[in-house]
Amino acid sequence: MKADTLTLKALFQKDVRYVIPMFQRPYVWTQDDQWEPLWEDVRNAAERYLDELAAADGNNAVAEERAGSHFMGAVVFQQQPTASAEIESRDIVDGQQRLTTMQVLIDAAQEALEDIGADTEANRLVRLVRNSFASGDQVFKLWPTAVDQDAFRAAMTNEMSADGFESSLIVQAHAFFRLQIREWIDQSIDEEERSSRVHGLETAIFGLLELVVIDLATADDAFVIFETLNARGTPLRAADLVKNFLLQTAASSGSSAEALYEDEWRPFEDEWWRADIRQGRVVRPRLDQFLNYWLTMRTTSEVQTHEVFPKFKAYVDDGPKAVVNVAHDVRKVGTAFRHLDEVEPLSAEGTFMYRWRTMDAGTSTPLLLWLFSQSADVLSPEARLVCLQTIETYLVRRMVCRMTTKDYNRLFLDLLARVDSAGSGDVAPELTRFLAGQSSESRVWPDDLRVSGALLDLPLYRLLTRGRLRMVLEALEDTLRTPLTEEAHVERQAMTIEHILPQSWMEHWPLLDGGNEHEAVIERERLLHSIGNLTLVNGKLNPAMSNSGWVNKRGALAQHSVLHLNKELLRDWGSSDFDEVGIKARGALLADRFCAVWPAAPGISATEAT
Repeated sequence: MKADTLTLKALFQKDVRYVIPMFQRPYVWTQDDQWEPLWEDVRNAAERYLDELAAADGNNAVAEERAGSHFMGAVVFQQQPTASAEIESRDIVDGQQRLTTMQVLIDAAQEALEDIGADTEANRLVRLVRNSFASGDQVFKLWPTAVDQDAFRAAMTNEMSADGFESSLIVQAHAFFRLQIREWIDQSIDEEERSSRVHGLETAIFGLLELVVIDLATADDAFVIFETLNARGTPLRAADLVKNFLLQTAASSGSSAEALYEDEWRPFEDEWWRADIRQGRVVRPRLDQFLNYWLTMRTTSEVQTHEVFPKFKAYVDDGPKAVVNVAHDVRKVGTAFRHLDEVEPLSAEGTFMYRWRTMDAGTSTPLLLWLFSQSADVLSPEARLVCLQTIETYLVRRMVCRMTTKDYNRLFLDLLARVDSAGSGDVAPELTRFLAGQSSESRVWPDDLRVSGALLDLPLYRLLTRGRLRMVLEALEDTLRTPLTEEAHVERQAMTIEHILPQSWMEHWPLLDGGNEHEAVIERERLLHSIGNLTLVNGKLNPAMSNSGWVNKRGALAQHSVLHLNKELLRDWGSSDFDEVGIKARGALLADRFCAVWPAAPGISATEAT
């Protein structure tokens, strides 16, 4: 099995026939599950290229390199015997749905460009779907199974009508892509942008979309291979391709593939690494996820889910690097990755990981892998903990201030590059200097004034997820515990958030006397969801207190709650009313405590504007 990464231009520009064998199923991909995501990928690649083209002052080659490729998946071919005068022919053993869709999309793009008069670009796209010196059905670079052939011929021939084939998914896919491409181009505000989008689409199709192409020998049994890849459930995952590439490269370079497998790869074969992990809409094995993070860490550049294998191969080939050393590094960093999942929950590292996961800060994973995989002479355990606490403080402060996370991918890659170049013993100070020195709104470390304002004035109960708000209250509860307390930490994720002054306050919590009633209601509703009016209670106690008045509520808290947050609440307001005045005073107290747990950046004054 020989694997290579090819652009659509490299795959389709030569005269070739990719034939779907009769034992393959007909075309079954649909709009919701495959066509729309594919079009989004193509459009994003084109737009990314156009952004880079503008930044590169019109230099196409530089823009293509900076835009990067988008991995579209893997296909498996088997070479068929052909005479010298015949067009080269290969059977599609696996990936026929993907390859068919790519051909349909390219042809739809060609027709859409022809529709708007972009004849030069349309003619160039023809070379990717039709063979130059062929007749009849031999003109098509891809040929489907018998059930789809008539509909495919109608969809892929400009002069033919698709009438009578409306139920065909191939015809529907062609119409979908043609419509999407026309709508995207027609959104242009002038002729210059229209021409730019045509160029961007053509560039994306020709050079930015890549497939892993696996070629089999002529003698291999295509039926057995197809059954193995599909019916027996052995999909071509990124990890499978990486493993095969490492072992083959080791063998071809004179190293022992068996030794590399035993020493470096075998640890990845257990169930923990094969378990499926969900990231947004994507579900993939944990090992694929790790390789994605490892590659991002080593290249300090973003790696899309479908780009792992081609970029891994490019990383190894660029140098070149000794494949044994690369495999060893993957295993070493893999140990660090597994440690992140198995760290002692109540340790300082475990506390960081709990809060980090609660904030869903996965974009910083490559940085964490770097921090946890360094030797003690580069980064001591104590210095690593300082780094973790700095990252946590930065993230939590921005979270409560409701500041954007859209630049975090680039921010943490920039930070990774910075610490990777720091000398031994200087990693923690350099990490802190970098984050403290950010000044743009998308990156700034908010000061105490901004944080306190958010805690006192924002309706955090509505703005933060329950898990994130509970995490903050848990941390504030832990600050009240001492070495004499039975438990150093409140039980995580076990408590519920309680409004002290309830959300339905009208019956048992009268407004303060005097003043404008309408303004008083607005002020109360504003404060209702702020930090000063929130606490933690046992899930069973929460509904028991419900909308009760303060006298009943404080009695229930005194009788049943052992949390220090509630003891403090009763100490300060147990003998008086708890109202807007109490919410503001308690909010200020909790804000001060918050700023002590997650302090301002070094050198940042509490009164500085941000």
